[in-house]
Amino acid sequence: MKYFLSSLPLFADVSKIANDDYVGFTFFVGCMAMMAASAFFFLSMNSFDRKWKTSILVSGLITFIAAVHYWYMRDYWAGVGESPTFFRYVDWVLTVPLMCVEFYLILRVAGAKKSLMWKLIFLSVIMLVTGYLGEAVYRDAAWLWGLISGIAYFAIVYEIWFGGAKKLAEAAGGSILKAHKTLCWFVLVGWAIYPIGYMAGTPGWYEGIFGGLAMDVVYNIGDAINKIGFGLVVYGAAVAATSSTASADS
Repeated sequence: MKYFLSSLPLFADVSKIANDDYVGFTFFVGCMAMMAASAFFFLSMNSFDRKWKTSILVSGLITFIAAVHYWYMRDYWAGVGESPTFFRYVDWVLTVPLMCVEFYLILRVAGAKKSLMWKLIFLSVIMLVTGYLGEAVYRDAAWLWGLISGIAYFAIVYEIWFGGAKKLAEAAGGSILKAHKTLCWFVLVGWAIYPIGYMAGTPGWYEGIFGGLAMDVVYNIGDAINKIGFGLVVYGAAVAATSSTASADS
């Protein structure tokens, strides 16, 4: 029985995770959590009207893509014992722009244009590409690439907190404004977890501050909080909007 289980992909590397391997543990838990979230979002889509289905679908896609990559990252860590940087950034370059798309989708009712969506996507790609260059290619200049990545991040923060996205959310009001504010806090606080992971895993003046942290544990916690949390915020907005519509009709 033990041989049979170890021959299956699901159980192939589970036995290799030591009791004190917190990185491997967070990869495994992250994978399961993302899968569960995806199933929840996909199965709940039909509970909402058409304008919210796309938002819920995107939430499910974000966690589903992450679950697939976490599956590979878990196996890579178990087999190689190194940070799966490439897989992680492939995951991010797909899921982070989708998280930016969520802002556009919930603000469409207030007249959001696609230019807002593409602006946020462009900034997120710059943030991720420069982060990858600093973490995996030009590590000796990691602080510089991290600075560029940080500038793109703060440009996103400014746009959603004070720019056009903020004005649209205020015009929409109600559950849309509430959801927008919550997503903004995720970006400001939740996404701020990633620079800590970056500084924990790259050389620079900050090594004395963050050098003792496990980079992958920080990243994995950040992913779980932000990707699942983003989806739950959108789900909550969809529930509130549907309830208010049902009350108005009655």
